[in-house]
Amino acid sequence: MKKLKILIADDHELIRRGIVMLLESQPDWEICAQASSGREAVKLCKQFSPDVVVLDIGMPSLNGLDAARQIKKVRPDTEIAIITGLDSDQLLQDSLVAGVRAYLFKSEAGTHLVSAIEALARHEPYFNAHLPKAVFERYCAAQEAGRGPEPIEVLTAREREVVQLVAEGNTNKQIAVILGISSRTVEVHRSSLMEKLGVRSVSDVVHYAIRNRMVIRVEPDLLA
Repeated sequence: MKKLKILIADDHELIRRGIVMLLESQPDWEICAQASSGREAVKLCKQFSPDVVVLDIGMPSLNGLDAARQIKKVRPDTEIAIITGLDSDQLLQDSLVAGVRAYLFKSEAGTHLVSAIEALARHEPYFNAHLPKAVFERYCAAQEAGRGPEPIEVLTAREREVVQLVAEGNTNKQIAVILGISSRTVEVHRSSLMEKLGVRSVSDVVHYAIRNRMVIRVEPDLLA
């Protein structure tokens, strides 16, 4: 029987180890790769083609939500579970739009994660009882009616990446290296995203990233 391949992405090593220990105890499940950032998770998905990916939301370089968007583009059949410590209707809605099919709070992962992955292995969604059903039901109703999700983001995927990297304190040169593009191209993206957002400073970009759950931790001097 073919093993279910699972990729785990979390920037905290102890949490990753705990999840691996929990899931490796299940028969016919295999942890095919582990990642410490969303960007690494996307890269490893291309390499290992996992059946299920478990993503933390708050990861450096590329957050879990944007990683989910990219994974669904390169591996549409891969199912994604998001684990978060944040209780937010908007975050749940954004996760659904990104293609996430299981959504769990970190405090309940030990109880619900195995059941969530079992559901994803059957290509069924999993949302535990503590999550707001109204958000999920509105999304499902729109899908059944043939309406795609309404646009919730004015930025392109690349611009979102630049926003997060700027908010994490990276220079244009550092961003260029991380993304594999020229510094001039980074400048173009920065100019474009700031115009779209109507902001004028790095501080404004950082505050936008925080409001939209794109980063969890930032350097205090970036907020000035």
